[in-house]
Amino acid sequence: MSAAQIATLGAIAGFTIFLGLPVGRLRSPSLRMKVFLNAMATGVLLFLLWDVLAHAVEPVEDALTAVTREGTGSWMHFGALAAVTVCAFLLGLMSLVYYEQWMTGAQPAEAGASHGPGAATITEFKPLSASETGLAGRRLALLIAVGIGLHNFSEGLAIGQSAAAGELSLAVLLIVGFGLHNATEGFGIVAPLAGEPSRPSWGFLALLGVIGGGPTLVGTLVGQSFVNETVSVAFLAAAAGSILYVIVQLLRVAQSLGRRILMYWGLVVGLLLGFVTDFVIVAAGA
Repeated sequence: MSAAQIATLGAIAGFTIFLGLPVGRLRSPSLRMKVFLNAMATGVLLFLLWDVLAHAVEPVEDALTAVTREGTGSWMHFGALAAVTVCAFLLGLMSLVYYEQWMTGAQPAEAGASHGPGAATITEFKPLSASETGLAGRRLALLIAVGIGLHNFSEGLAIGQSAAAGELSLAVLLIVGFGLHNATEGFGIVAPLAGEPSRPSWGFLALLGVIGGGPTLVGTLVGQSFVNETVSVAFLAAAAGSILYVIVQLLRVAQSLGRRILMYWGLVVGLLLGFVTDFVIVAAGA
């Protein structure tokens, strides 16, 4: 697979965010649709979290094996890789946690109603009061798009690094998983706009999509420009932290939406999609 093809797929993974943006122009989306899509995305991301963490930890385990069993490695190399993994994971997770804290401080919500960026719901924020203007909602949507864009940049780095290291199956799996994930993020971006008397223009929705999804392509281009084991581990661990954050948000959304049976069916479908995708990639020899 050429660099141009990887970049194209990375762009597709990022711009699936556009799939959720039109919800900002809807008045009453189906509750069953929101529940099932939210749960299915959670199932896929649960599989993706396991797979990405496995690839991130593998070089650390290899470094430990080289020291304890083969006598060819060094404790310093193992310690450095382990420290990078932990720090990058914390960075990917906690940066979004603090971003959510800042966002909820900027826009107070009802108790238990805040779900952070990237959650597949249009009820994340308290509805704007009559005295609040459409401009305030648009500014908030822009802030959410910027936060999600920063998080998607790390996802693109993971895709590019995997491709540059020759791990095409992981790169393709990341593209599929992040593509589904980004599709749910569109709902989170347009949350402040849903239900407003004045519908956002298609041009404004396109701008939100570029800000939120474009960094995935940029990260892919940067990530595949060089191969470094430590950098690759860092990118994968950071992506895993970001995925864990989003999973927690999606589970909170599922709790607030109810429909528990439908939620579990969506989780099962999502997990199966993750495994089926992985099996297809392995069978194809990618």
